[in-house]
Amino acid sequence: MVLLIFVLIVLIAVLLFLVFVSLIFRKEVKATFERDPAAVSLFEVLLTYSGLHAIICHRISHKLLKLGVPFLPRFISQIARFLTGIEIHPGAQIGEGLFIDHGMGVVIGETSVIGNNVTLFQGVTLGGTGKERGKRHPTLGNNIVVGTGAKVLGNVKIGDNVQIGANAVVINDVPPNSTVVGVPGRVVKKEGRKIPGISLDHTSLPDPITQMLDRLQGEIDHIEQEIKDYHRKRSAEDKNEI
Repeated sequence: MVLLIFVLIVLIAVLLFLVFVSLIFRKEVKATFERDPAAVSLFEVLLTYSGLHAIICHRISHKLLKLGVPFLPRFISQIARFLTGIEIHPGAQIGEGLFIDHGMGVVIGETSVIGNNVTLFQGVTLGGTGKERGKRHPTLGNNIVVGTGAKVLGNVKIGDNVQIGANAVVINDVPPNSTVVGVPGRVVKKEGRKIPGISLDHTSLPDPITQMLDRLQGEIDHIEQEIKDYHRKRSAEDKNEI
């Protein structure tokens, strides 16, 4: 009987804790359901989503850091890294509605700033480029999607409503309402308009340079064919004259 009562108390405590977490982090929980079709229940999301766990740990460590608590914020972030595979420095500033999908290998540096409703896929790095102090990590605006394995490096600014393709390496500022792919990252779509000569097929994530070279090669082939047709025509005319 005592054991049963103890189990019931533990279950009630867990349920109350889950309700508390779902209320405090309701925007992150909502983002999970909106952006992940695999999310089927609140209970599953709260207990099994490593991205949500990492965000919760970061909220706690960031608050402690702002209060001036030494050591503990970084210790919490390292525990979260060990448990989730996601490393978020306590100093990073993160807005509401962040969704980290799968999350393994995600790194968010100390001076990173992330706006609202941002989605990061696995392997994303928001990193620095040197040993300088001060602002040395990216600033992301609102409603941004950063694809699998993408790297955003240095004190660069990514505007609102930007999509960064998988494995892109972004080292320069990106204007709002743009799409970036390639290494280094290049804008291939801006304000809803495609940049000429560059494909937007994100299933194969083309390199913009390769696309431009392919176009150039196509033009060269066309010119060569016209030259061959010209010589063939001249040869036929010469035979007729004879």
